[in-house]
Amino acid sequence: MHARAPWGGPMEINSESPADEDGSESLGHSSSARPLDEIQQSWLLRPPEPKQKKYVDLGIIIISRKFLLRTVCALVLAAAVAGIITLIVKFVPRSHPQPPPNNYTVALQRSLKFFDAQYSGKLPKPFGVPWRGDSCLNDGKSDGSPTVSSDLVGGFYDGGDAAKFNFPASFAMTMLSWSVIEYSARYEAYGELEHVKAVIKWGTDYLLKTFDSKSNVSVGVIASQIGVQDGKDCWIRPEDITSPRPVSTCTACSDLAGEMAAALASASIVFKNSDAIYSEKLVNGSRKLFKFATERPGRYSATGKPGVAATYNSTNYWDEIMWGATWLYFATGNSSYLTAINDRLARQAGAFAKIQDVSVFSWDNKVAGAILLLTRLRMFLNPGYPFEAILRPSHDQLDLVMCAYLPGGFPRTKGGLILLNNRKPRPLQYAVNAAFLATLYSDYNEALGAHGWDCNGKSHTNKALREFALSQIDYVLGNNPQRTSYIVGYGENYPTHVHHMGASIPKNNVKYGCKEGQQWMNSKNPNPNIIVGAMVAGPDRFDGFHDVRVNPNYTEPALAGNAGLVAALAALSGNTTGVDKNTMFSSVNFKSLIPAPPPPPPPA
Repeated sequence: MHARAPWGGPMEINSESPADEDGSESLGHSSSARPLDEIQQSWLLRPPEPKQKKYVDLGIIIISRKFLLRTVCALVLAAAVAGIITLIVKFVPRSHPQPPPNNYTVALQRSLKFFDAQYSGKLPKPFGVPWRGDSCLNDGKSDGSPTVSSDLVGGFYDGGDAAKFNFPASFAMTMLSWSVIEYSARYEAYGELEHVKAVIKWGTDYLLKTFDSKSNVSVGVIASQIGVQDGKDCWIRPEDITSPRPVSTCTACSDLAGEMAAALASASIVFKNSDAIYSEKLVNGSRKLFKFATERPGRYSATGKPGVAATYNSTNYWDEIMWGATWLYFATGNSSYLTAINDRLARQAGAFAKIQDVSVFSWDNKVAGAILLLTRLRMFLNPGYPFEAILRPSHDQLDLVMCAYLPGGFPRTKGGLILLNNRKPRPLQYAVNAAFLATLYSDYNEALGAHGWDCNGKSHTNKALREFALSQIDYVLGNNPQRTSYIVGYGENYPTHVHHMGASIPKNNVKYGCKEGQQWMNSKNPNPNIIVGAMVAGPDRFDGFHDVRVNPNYTEPALAGNAGLVAALAALSGNTTGVDKNTMFSSVNFKSLIPAPPPPPPPA
């Protein structure tokens, strides 16, 4: 029988043939054998044989012959074992272990867990946050408000209270989806791809409930908010809420509809290869929302509903229309969405306003993100005329934005934190968003072999952008004057009095009402439940921080801030894989981007 050896030659396994056991050829009875007595005499007359030595003289040392034999056998055996192991290691297929995590990867994994703690509705099983349970299962049913659906269960609580706001939640889902599109290989390498996709789907499933996403009828109303942010009057675990929850709606809210359209469109790219039916469902919903946004102009926060303007006041809606159109172009490949982004829309959105305004990327201002996406299209596909009319100015403006992030642009604290929100409270969310954009632009340049960019007559390197991003994320992780991590559960020193209802009230089978819960709000003790991964609001403009539950400007986390943090950490973690150059363009019709000749000059 023949088998193949690991090195390719035949491996023959032969049974040993019996050696001439009786030696009949050489040891047979010879006719010339001597008589027995002569043989006996030869034995008696033979001189005695010398005694065999028990030791071997090696010249340097004298060792036992038995020891030498054992040593030689052991060496031969060891060599054989080593050879076998070498062959196994070389030829046997083996799985590749995950790369060792760095600080940013660990922080990424922790930060994603914050979204788990913010789930509303009936929780999936098993669930990874032991102090959370099913909550607010009657959302949309009980208060008699005119809503689009009686089922508004699900989604995410925005921050430390139990309110659900579509506007920042949609921005958070868009940011997470964008980071997955660009860096899915990194999420997968560290075992978080399915986790982040589950978070995104939990969010988009809920968004689809808040407007008529199923019929062919145009959208007429959107449920924009569930509950109110009333921690001062009612401090209660979401699981213990039984009172009616007010539902806020809007019928002219371009900002909200545009952001929701962006969220669904970006998520459709994430799910395109793994769940094509769901991806198409998201695209259809996004189209309907964008149509609503363009036909029903207005700001959702101008409706006068309680708590809306005070919490998430939208200052403009043209930037969301520009943002939504950009994402719908990438999700569908329909160039009409791209041509809709003309100079007029861009100017109404504020894309060419003061750099100090354009550079602040947040749940309220989407301009910097939109012009980065348009610049991506120009850098990688370069469609030329007529799209160059908006792509070139966007690229030029983005270069100025990136310069504004470098030293000498925006003010910073003595500890190095960039202050993008006019020195107002809660600065971390703006810093991590800027870190994400800066890293993306650096990676786009690297992918094309460009070492940097120019602005204001000066050249800057990609390294400068990355150093800026690292400095901001390192500040969040603990490299700051307080020597504290602003991510709960990361590092040795982090906030323990987080402004968060669920984390601050013990799960002890006791139901605390609004007033009874105030004892936990005002308690000086650390939270009984650790809300792992929550990025708190952050320090003040002097790097000062007070770990007190009663002041949300220091200790409250929020969806939008954590989404920017996760995106930035995904961009900065790992050392090998850059951006995914192709997935963003998976729906783009390249033939539609063939540059057309410019129009002839007017007659003289």
